[in-house]
Amino acid sequence: MAGVSIEDVRKFALEKELDEDLAFKIVEQTLKAAYKTAFKTDVNAVVITGDDAVSIYARKKIVDDVVNPVLEVDIEEATKLAPDCELGDELLFELDPKDFKRGSIQAGVQRVHQSTREIQKDSIYSEYKAKEGEIIIGYYQRKKNDNIYVDLGKVEGLLPRKFQLPQEIYHPNDRIKALIKEVKKHRQSNVVQLILSRTDPDFVRRLMELEVPEIYDNIVELYKIVREPGYRTKVAVISHREDVDPVGACVGPKGTRIQTIITELEGEKIDVLEYSSDPAVFIANALSPAEVLDVVILDAEKRTALAVVAESQLSIAIGKQGLNVRLANRLADWSIDVKTEKQFQEMDIHAETRKAAEELFNDEAVLLTEVEGIDPDVLALLHENHIETVEQFLDTSHQELCALPGMSEEKVKTLEALINESFEIVDENQEPEQEAQPENQTMSAPAEDAEEEVYECPECGAPITIDMTVCPNCGVGLSFEYEDEE
Repeated sequence: MAGVSIEDVRKFALEKELDEDLAFKIVEQTLKAAYKTAFKTDVNAVVITGDDAVSIYARKKIVDDVVNPVLEVDIEEATKLAPDCELGDELLFELDPKDFKRGSIQAGVQRVHQSTREIQKDSIYSEYKAKEGEIIIGYYQRKKNDNIYVDLGKVEGLLPRKFQLPQEIYHPNDRIKALIKEVKKHRQSNVVQLILSRTDPDFVRRLMELEVPEIYDNIVELYKIVREPGYRTKVAVISHREDVDPVGACVGPKGTRIQTIITELEGEKIDVLEYSSDPAVFIANALSPAEVLDVVILDAEKRTALAVVAESQLSIAIGKQGLNVRLANRLADWSIDVKTEKQFQEMDIHAETRKAAEELFNDEAVLLTEVEGIDPDVLALLHENHIETVEQFLDTSHQELCALPGMSEEKVKTLEALINESFEIVDENQEPEQEAQPENQTMSAPAEDAEEEVYECPECGAPITIDMTVCPNCGVGLSFEYEDEE
């Protein structure tokens, strides 16, 4: 039997850890390479895989006069192989690889070995490229410039210093579990190398997926993970079933599940908390393990908020060197300020945030900032003098308002008019109003029962009586004329 036996090809595939189809392709390339070395061409070389062997043939054209014996055969010789053949037909002549010169075989084998190595490396690259983002286990091999080289079997792993936990120390043959962050193939050497990481948030994600069955079954979802590698990690989780507590599932009975992950991370603290679509609730959760009394949304568009905590919880909420609140900021994607109750009450919150603060303490006062059209400079002047609500404004006399630094009679009147337009000011003790004459400051009233009549100031509209000479609201001078009945 000429050719290479099928059994030998399968043994070759097993030894080289190759797919059988790939092994057959390599044998085909080897035979063709040997043929080309022997005959200077392989255009007419045909490799056929049969049931028992892989054979190589020379395809030759039948001619009267042979010019190139590699490509042609005369009719006389052809008829010995195929009696019914004719000129112009093509025949296949089987060759025995053993008949090739030794040099031809060696050249073919060398060429295919090189091709095999490239194919193997491409195969390894494709295999591990598909595993990027997954966890792999290897063993400490050597260290150079603080970078650790890891033996992964088929390939070598590199754990750069920046992707190592700060407290980790490795020794030869130590087991190393890490995330495949990137797969590289060097252009010149064609060597495949895996870049590993133990600091990536996805490393924690994969560890939790391995330890928590509810995550694997998509009952619990890992919403977001933020890390300060080696110190603290915060994990926000969601349950897709009402009867499953996402935090409890991740922590495990008596904390066994989360403790396994903490051990793998060399004692790094892990806060598992529940995600909420309500920013205030999520911010309070994100500051775990601190207990938050309340959260005030200062500016929803700018995503700024204030968390109020008890005095004993302040240091926990902020964390060492601000680590806890910094991670909470990243997790919630909000800028969070933390204050104690006392600090919050003493704060001079800017006018546009006063509403949120008053809602926190159930104050129903109407802010001057809610009145449309008020000059911002006037608001600032009033704020400086602790006049921030409509009620406080109305409790301050016209003269006192005019006497405020930077305030003028014109500004006060304009503001009073805006408030009168925006709100219905009702005096519970006053009698029903009579129609006033706004065109003239001189009022007319019947002589009888004049003391019981209530009128309206022609300037500001405030209620006045006939015994008044000055409007108590705007300060304008008043005079009344009485007409005798005819």
